[in-house]
Amino acid sequence: MRKLLWLLALPWPGLASAAAVDFAQQIRPILAKNCLACHGNDDKSRKGGLRLDLRDGAFADHDGTRAVVPGKRGDSEAWRRIIATDPDDRMPPIDTGKKLSAQEIALVGTWIEEGAPWEDHWSFTPVKRPAVPASTWPVKNAVDNFVHAKLAREGLRPSPQADPVTLARRVSLDLTGLPATPEEAEAFARDPSDRAYEALVDRLLTTPAYGERWARVWLDLARYADSKGYEKDKPRVMWRYRDWVIDAFNRDMPYPQFTLEQIAGDLLPKAGPDQILATAFHRNTLTNDEGGTDDEEFRVAAVKDRVDTTLQTWMGLTMGCAKCHEHKYDPISQKEYYRMYAFFNQTADADLSSDEPRMPMATPEQRREQERLGQEIAGLDKQLDTVAARAAKARAQWERQWRSRWHKTSAEPSKLGPWHTVGPFPVPAGRSAMTELFGPEETPLDFKQTFTGGLRWVERDAVKDGDLAHLLEAKRGVIFLGRQIKAAGPRTLRFTVVSDGTMAVWVDGKVVAHAAKTASVTVALAAGEHRLLVKLATGEFLFKVDGEELGGEPLEVARALLSKKEKESQKKQDRVVMEHFLRDHHIEGREQVLALEAAREGKRHLEAGFPSIPIMKELAQEKRRPTFLHVRGNFLEKGEKIEPGVPAVFQPLPADAPPTRLGLARWLVDPRNPLTARVAANRWWAQLFGSGIVETEEDFGTQGAPPTHRELLDWLATTFVDDGWSLKKLAKTIVMSGTYRQSARVTPELHAKDRFNQWLARGPRFRMEAEMVRDAALAAAGLLSHKVHGPSVMPLQPEGIWSAVYSVERWVTSRGEDGYRRGLYTFIRRSSPYPSMITFDAPSREFCSLRRIRSNTPLQALVTLNDPVYIEAAQGLARRMLKEMDAPARQRIAHGFRLAVARSPSEKELQPLLELYAAREAHYRAHADEAKAMATEPIGALPDGMDAIEAAAMTAVANVILNLDEFLTKG
Repeated sequence: MRKLLWLLALPWPGLASAAAVDFAQQIRPILAKNCLACHGNDDKSRKGGLRLDLRDGAFADHDGTRAVVPGKRGDSEAWRRIIATDPDDRMPPIDTGKKLSAQEIALVGTWIEEGAPWEDHWSFTPVKRPAVPASTWPVKNAVDNFVHAKLAREGLRPSPQADPVTLARRVSLDLTGLPATPEEAEAFARDPSDRAYEALVDRLLTTPAYGERWARVWLDLARYADSKGYEKDKPRVMWRYRDWVIDAFNRDMPYPQFTLEQIAGDLLPKAGPDQILATAFHRNTLTNDEGGTDDEEFRVAAVKDRVDTTLQTWMGLTMGCAKCHEHKYDPISQKEYYRMYAFFNQTADADLSSDEPRMPMATPEQRREQERLGQEIAGLDKQLDTVAARAAKARAQWERQWRSRWHKTSAEPSKLGPWHTVGPFPVPAGRSAMTELFGPEETPLDFKQTFTGGLRWVERDAVKDGDLAHLLEAKRGVIFLGRQIKAAGPRTLRFTVVSDGTMAVWVDGKVVAHAAKTASVTVALAAGEHRLLVKLATGEFLFKVDGEELGGEPLEVARALLSKKEKESQKKQDRVVMEHFLRDHHIEGREQVLALEAAREGKRHLEAGFPSIPIMKELAQEKRRPTFLHVRGNFLEKGEKIEPGVPAVFQPLPADAPPTRLGLARWLVDPRNPLTARVAANRWWAQLFGSGIVETEEDFGTQGAPPTHRELLDWLATTFVDDGWSLKKLAKTIVMSGTYRQSARVTPELHAKDRFNQWLARGPRFRMEAEMVRDAALAAAGLLSHKVHGPSVMPLQPEGIWSAVYSVERWVTSRGEDGYRRGLYTFIRRSSPYPSMITFDAPSREFCSLRRIRSNTPLQALVTLNDPVYIEAAQGLARRMLKEMDAPARQRIAHGFRLAVARSPSEKELQPLLELYAAREAHYRAHADEAKAMATEPIGALPDGMDAIEAAAMTAVANVILNLDEFLTKG
């Protein structure tokens, strides 16, 4: 130890003569790993008042002692502490489990001697376009120049270009998520020129499959799923947002617009339906439907998730660390966290079971049909106007007769007061909800009355006649609804109450209906006020006035005839009267009106089927919530009041940006933001090379991995911005590089010097992601559906996965084409994700996932060898081998090999497959029942003329082909 300390205390000529120590690349990571937990941003956990994340803190004088004295390591307290032999003085403390290596100690000493040059954390500094270095090797574009410069420093050289078939398969998988067909690969192999390669890339970028492939990446960030999460995890309609993402990528929507619409599309001027739909990005947060939970608690949790997701997705920052205290490693305070929280604290969603606010979002097909019906209705309207003009005299006479009858009755339509509700009242165990008395049914209706448990009547302006009101969804209990009805004269009133369970109805204290599902009631009303009471043991109801006759005509016609409103309203009322007259009192117009009503009903039915998607909606000014700092992260313990704002370490909000989500979105894509373009470029690089230039895609802060090629990342980021923030151009730039096109072959030298390919001396080679593995298997089998958009589907999966105690939902296997859709469209239930995808490292989508960590486990082989989807794919591939190649087994197996990996097998590869086929064929000839099962379950009956023995044996071969490492690996 003394010898080591003596050496460390001396100048190191070798180190001094080498390149200067790089603070950002070499020293800051040492401090971040070993020192900042105790000497970082968090003043509550900071030891000794020493701060080492800032230059001023490291160089400050503390009563004559300075941690770092530039140029004098012997006078630097930090140096004395890291080489101290006394455990009480040694840093980091022994009980932390951290220890600097001899090399790290040497680097710190040399850095101090060199004058302790200090840089801010690299990713927090503005992005500047670096100069492109020269290269001694041939290059395809500037990406290669940066990579070659690093290779030269590491004593490595680039690999030759991959063979054309391999390259065609690689780039097809990367840009579309689907393998190149043998025909596509062979076409490129015949002309592997740069021109032909660029044409191949351009074609792949324009296919619908491109948007599907990259949407998968984004949906991990958006935590997209088809259920709400938590205990009940009920289904949620969100697939229209998924389709929006696909379309945005296919249209190559510029990244700033892509950002603005998802974070604040509802706040854009003249926001259209698609821009509002985009805000579902932040409605993918979890909703807790469990009885007895605090809606405000889980609303707050959702808002915090939005803060964390936004900063992780766009800026690669772990800001969630600052929920409870100052960030320990990055310069982000707890107050700044809640300033970001304030941007998201003004949305109308509130952990409601109904997932309100929602908006009907028609599909493109539905919009086209809606437009067609609208045009049909407009045409019928014009025709009706012609008929109405001819009938004007007859109509005027009819109106005079009606008014004569009306004046004789001297009555007015009933006035229906607003709905009030009280409840839910809990139902005692073992008691009947409808026979148990809770109070409202025992006393005269009084909306000021209070009941057991402090329950009071609440006026519900939002509950409209004819609208479905979600009041008790998924909660046990009874609710009461009440309203006043004022009749100016004697008459009958007919109305309908529809519920999804049992109900009882009272008028003026007398039971008039006791029914399940639906109650249609006709009540005789005297002049004066009446009280209506409805008792429901369910969560939804509908109330509709069916018919109140005045002067011999329906209520709505009578009201229209009596209307004295402004001109525009009068036109609408006149239309109601005109259509009623032509339908019921004029022979010539009846057919025209019925045709118009049929078209309108068709349009109403179509619009009722529009998927209703949760969206973001800002609260009205008078309902805005104050934001407070949450002491220790507890939403119940409020600290100081907070206004919206951004962390001070970054650029301020744009001068004209409002303090809303829209202003925040503009701040994210402000060219001055040092992280947004870097993070996006790094994410796309990681998808194509298997690892980012910054490996920790989720953390660009001081605890994240340093970039392997910082200048290259900054060049990609600035090029991305200069190219109009085009993600397609970014992808093309990367795949057009010689670095991307390299062979992925690992030589002994490369394995020894760069096992994980961080210096990029070879092409990318790694296992495909979960969805890609499944899609490739179905594609090789000829089963894959290329249908784009639509509701999520439920392909084959093992039985019993959805047998949840608190849920009646069940997995219903999709039939036909829907059973073979891309993995992107598979229904994702957070509490029971699709099992084969989870096995291949797909997330449950409960939270934002920035990086899938690839694993290699025996379970993965069990899935691809035994899961029903992969057995069916093997059966489909076997049938192609038999049907498409009328030849001996050798040629058929070689054909199946090409269908799977795009190239022909060698004799060494082919021989074991031939032997397997012969062995399985012999076995199945002796076991016909096994052969039939292997050939048809689950795919179905064999095509006419196909032999079950051959099909079963070939299925076994196909199963092996689909499990080849080359098939499961991209590269």
